Amino acid sequence: MQKMYTPSRFAMIFAGVALFLSLYLYALYSLQVDQPWRGDGEEQVHTRVIRRTETIASARGNIYDRNGVLLASGRPSHNIMIEWNMVRANSVRANEDILNLIYAAMDADIQYTDTFPVTRGAPFDFVTNMTATQRNRLDTYFEFHGIDPDISAPDFLSWLRNHYNIDYTVGILDARLIIGVRYELEIRGIIWTITPYIFASDVSAEFVAYIEERGFQSVFSENTFVREYHTTAAPHIIGYVGPMTADEFEIFREYPWELPMNAIVGKMGAERAFENYLHGREGERVVQTSADGTILSVETTREPEPGAHVHLTIDLGLQIASENALRSQIETINAFRIANPQLDDYGELMDPEIIPGGAVVALDLNTGEILSAATYPTFNITTLSQDWAMLHTDLRNPMLNRAIHGQFIPGSSFKMVTALAALRNLDIGRWTPVNCTGRYARWEELDLVLHCAVFLTRGVGHGTLDIVQALEVSCNYFFFTVADRLPGGSAEARGDLLAETAMEFGLGIETGLQLPENPGRLATPDTVREIRGGYFAGDVLTTAFGQNENRFTPAQLANYAATIGNGGTLYALSILRRVVPSDFEGGPLFVHEPQILNVISETEYIEIIQEGMVRASIGGLGTARDSFRDFHTVVGSKTGTAQLEGRAVNDGIFVAYAPADNPQIAVAVVVEKGGSGAQVMDIARMIFDHFFATGGTFQVTPYGQMIP
Repeated sequence: MQKMYTPSRFAMIFAGVALFLSLYLYALYSLQVDQPWRGDGEEQVHTRVIRRTETIASARGNIYDRNGVLLASGRPSHNIMIEWNMVRANSVRANEDILNLIYAAMDADIQYTDTFPVTRGAPFDFVTNMTATQRNRLDTYFEFHGIDPDISAPDFLSWLRNHYNIDYTVGILDARLIIGVRYELEIRGIIWTITPYIFASDVSAEFVAYIEERGFQSVFSENTFVREYHTTAAPHIIGYVGPMTADEFEIFREYPWELPMNAIVGKMGAERAFENYLHGREGERVVQTSADGTILSVETTREPEPGAHVHLTIDLGLQIASENALRSQIETINAFRIANPQLDDYGELMDPEIIPGGAVVALDLNTGEILSAATYPTFNITTLSQDWAMLHTDLRNPMLNRAIHGQFIPGSSFKMVTALAALRNLDIGRWTPVNCTGRYARWEELDLVLHCAVFLTRGVGHGTLDIVQALEVSCNYFFFTVADRLPGGSAEARGDLLAETAMEFGLGIETGLQLPENPGRLATPDTVREIRGGYFAGDVLTTAFGQNENRFTPAQLANYAATIGNGGTLYALSILRRVVPSDFEGGPLFVHEPQILNVISETEYIEIIQEGMVRASIGGLGTARDSFRDFHTVVGSKTGTAQLEGRAVNDGIFVAYAPADNPQIAVAVVVEKGGSGAQVMDIARMIFDHFFATGGTFQVTPYGQMIP
């Protein structure tokens, strides 16, 4: 009889059973471990596990002034986040949770993010003040869904209500609230470069606890840090932070590690310039959730590393004094002009010429460190977000850092450059005389006649004077004469010589400052030809007394004065003094060491120029005598009056250093439509008062007659 079961058949049956059991056990394991059951009683719903990697915010480093005064710091805070891919399904519970979350925020008086560009109340319409970002997002949304861009707001809301499965038992006002959040979530899925949806930022721990207790679907809290500024001073220098843009993401790819798309980075000033020190490194954690947003596990895979602390070179007290001096003098001049309107040629009252802005920079002239850099008008860094729209519509441009980005004609403050070029290249010395008739007519046959300011007011010249006296009284004629005699055989050669000398003082070139700066512009023959179509003898003369196409920043002018004051050493400017680790342990990561850019070796010529600048302050005819003749400290200075084509009122320029016998600080003041250097030099005096700690107060002088 044939056997029904052979050993081979038993083996095949056993293998089949084993395979079946293996598949069964694997499926059971997958259901129970990898994809758990979730239910609320008798009914159980199978859900899949979703794993996501989140960043853990790192503490941003603090910013201090040179004396350790805290300027900016980070405060631990919480954001409420909504996971967009968790609520993309049109679930009733998601809409209910969103509405309840919104009402919870409203009850707690918490502002939440809703940039959906449709009004929140009837009659519904698209918002009239839609930003460019809102417009771009809306257009992208229309294109993605094939919606007619000419759709009305009510029809769009109706479409969205159906799209998001919002029950019609929900009132239209509540539906609009839900739509606002759902739109924010969906647009982040359409435009993937947009940062994650922060529903509400900087909320209290109590609100976080409330949210967690309620168990809102797909809603979670994120620990973060809020930037706090402890002064309203120096906003252009300190800067501010904000969410990283797509363009900035490409820039920051150069970092040792990649920043997350939702990183907060510096946007301006020291916050931006020293991002590599301040930012730190974010941590990471892995979060596992079910599809309805329930958090199953959280595992930290990398701890965050805090940023380093940055110490700036500015002195906060001197910065405040500089800002107050600049503002008070400008307001004094403006008030005088308003109270004393001028008459035009027809006897009609003219609108007063109001000063639109100005800047002042103070330096440690022996290191190149910036002690203060004030700009007017300015802004309040602590209320920047509230003031943003107003600041960007202000025609005076208060966000512009005039101290390092403004370009100004130097006027007569340039005459020390011409003096050095003459002493070097001509057979003149300290006592060489020039007879000023007030009217320089060497090129009269070319219809070119230039004048001293004293000739225009009195009809006479200064008479015979040497180079020190010429600087004291700011004699245009003297500097016309020496510039016209410079060697080279052509106007171009003389113009190049003046430009090269100016560069030795740091004018028209980058200062080495760590912040983005305007390099200015030199009136070289090539530059003048490009702008005006030619270069002639008259261009040499106008350049010699600070006109023509020279354009310098207040920071450059301050460094120019510093180079003269310290005896001829041009230092690179710095706003960074040192950087220390976040735990303050170990040595500093950076310490500023003065960097020399140039040395003018002819100290005997610099000393002659210094003598002229001192005479400008204390001499009987000095252009700065009204403020500094009886000052407690001897100051070397030079006034400047810059004439701009098409402008009725001149800019006021003033450069100075002090004390004259042991210089420590250099200052440059520029005031647009300030009238003259003599009208703005009190700003420098107030700064010197504070720096030398006299303890006294100085009242600005009334605005009156201009002094040449």
